[in-house]
Amino acid sequence: MFFYVLPFLVLVFLFSYFPLYGWVYAFYDYKPPLPLSECDFVGTKWFTMLFANSTQVKQLLQVMENTFAMSLLGIATSILPLLFAVFLNEIKNKPFRNVVQTLTTLPNFISWVLVFSVAFSLFSNTGMVNTVLQNMGILHDPVKFLDSDAHTWLWMLFWNTWKSLGWNAILYLASISSIDLSLYEAARVDGANRAQLMRHITIPALMPTFFVLLMLSVANFLNNGMDQYFVFQNAFNKTHIQVLDLYVYNIGMTGNSLSLATAISMMKSVVSVVLLVLVNYTSKKTRGESII
Repeated sequence: MFFYVLPFLVLVFLFSYFPLYGWVYAFYDYKPPLPLSECDFVGTKWFTMLFANSTQVKQLLQVMENTFAMSLLGIATSILPLLFAVFLNEIKNKPFRNVVQTLTTLPNFISWVLVFSVAFSLFSNTGMVNTVLQNMGILHDPVKFLDSDAHTWLWMLFWNTWKSLGWNAILYLASISSIDLSLYEAARVDGANRAQLMRHITIPALMPTFFVLLMLSVANFLNNGMDQYFVFQNAFNKTHIQVLDLYVYNIGMTGNSLSLATAISMMKSVVSVVLLVLVNYTSKKTRGESII
């Protein structure tokens, strides 16, 4: 059986562990395209620079605030896929249910570039929303939905929820299918209606799955991803849209400081491992089961 999982272990090593060799760049003053052997060894210079410069510290704190805000909003709304799966399961018309599930799952398979194209078509200054409101006489000047720093976190949460809601509900739908049907039959005999069945049987049965996914989300607290924020960022909203992953990219690619970006990425990885250990310890103490 080991040989069945061996190809996947090799892929994990190649894509998750082998790239860690790149951490060595954090200890050099790397100047592309020079080879590393021709670059100056600077030791922990980039790590101390993160906290020695007040401007750098202020910017890093803002980035961490954005990262924590988006992660907390994501955790706060992690119950939405569960509720969506429960209500989707209650749709008795199977063709209609399949259509709803398909339409809500499809956004997960399109890139964030296309998502931004949809957002631009709808909410730009000349987009559909502003055009319709102006033609109806409700607005005289277009509302700057995208070219503004107002409610940036909520906008990002909205688009992320729209893209991932249907896909994240699939796991809960699979869990619902494994619930013992005799529980529903016994509850109906006792006079329970559909709302009571959902409240007292379906949702409690999904709680173990929910808490495992919740703890994994906490363990990945600093991993917001970059694609979404990269395509939506502009000069107006950069202050509140720049999360840690995007910050590392901007420093490395646009700031021409790959070594500093590597140092920040290393610190992020260390903090993520610490969070994973803490979440695993909490899971073992509260549920009696660890997740790693």
